[in-house]
Amino acid sequence: PLPLPLAPALRPLPMHNIFLDYATVSFNGDLDPAALQRAMPQLELRPHTAQADVAATIKGAEIVLVNKLRLSREVIETTPSLRLIALAATGTNNIDLDAARERGVAVCNLRDYCTASVVQHVMGTLLLLTQRLREYDALVRSGTWERGGQFCLLDYPIRELTGRKLGIVGYGALGKAVAHAARAFGLEVLIANRPGGPPTPGRMDLDELLPQVDVLSLHCPLTPATQGMIGAAQLARMKPDAVLINTARGALIDSQALADALRARRLGGAAIDVLPQEPPVDGNPLLAADIPNLIVTPHIAWAAREARQRCLDEMAANVEDFRRGGRRNRVV
Repeated sequence: PLPLPLAPALRPLPMHNIFLDYATVSFNGDLDPAALQRAMPQLELRPHTAQADVAATIKGAEIVLVNKLRLSREVIETTPSLRLIALAATGTNNIDLDAARERGVAVCNLRDYCTASVVQHVMGTLLLLTQRLREYDALVRSGTWERGGQFCLLDYPIRELTGRKLGIVGYGALGKAVAHAARAFGLEVLIANRPGGPPTPGRMDLDELLPQVDVLSLHCPLTPATQGMIGAAQLARMKPDAVLINTARGALIDSQALADALRARRLGGAAIDVLPQEPPVDGNPLLAADIPNLIVTPHIAWAAREARQRCLDEMAANVEDFRRGGRRNRVV
């Protein structure tokens, strides 16, 4: 005889897949999730999930897609159905990788999906700072040009990039692409050894590099060795007209030290796209209105529409490869 069906109360929960914070990638439906939905027909696209609700939300899930929410050891250990965590980012510091490894949960990230967008941001902010476009625009809007008495205004010094030196910390895909673009503007590129890493031929230690560069661009991950690597001592070693650009992780820089250096005119300018806390609900010294020649943007260097669409498509490719038994972009 055929076995009796399980009573409804005893039926196992159906496996499902869920994107916990889809709205951090797609804004008002401006992206096409078709590739994700083909890879995971039962995919739930949740715009937002409160951090406190993550464990309950992924109960019974097989594949969890996530951008910035934390998947802690407790969350991973209390979700026995979980087989794959697919990140909508390169960084993995929001996932307890040790817990995932111990529980046999695969983790994959994204690589080289937003390079063009980040390069545009780095070069765009560098040009904005060195060409002093905001300041001159403000002069025109205030009527200063109309009252100026000559054909141009020269209130703010402008420097050519050609012949100056760009230092890069973190020479992966992003660092290499920024270097390529910088050379097109005539910049000489110097590469730092990553703090905590072994020396590499053709590179120099950060302390040796800092006094030489006119621009410093950060593209390295946040690790115990790189956290706070640009503090008051490092800023003091830089040229007083040098520019600092950070599109990597906010905690690489001591925010208070940078604010102090800019106010005291001990640094020429800075473009900061990332802060240690995002959003900065507890405030940050760099959010003060009186800091000169500073650009702070809300973590958008990566966010060109093409890059965000590529993010979804690459996540789908990671999931499809995982289902076939592959290890595409696996970190665990």
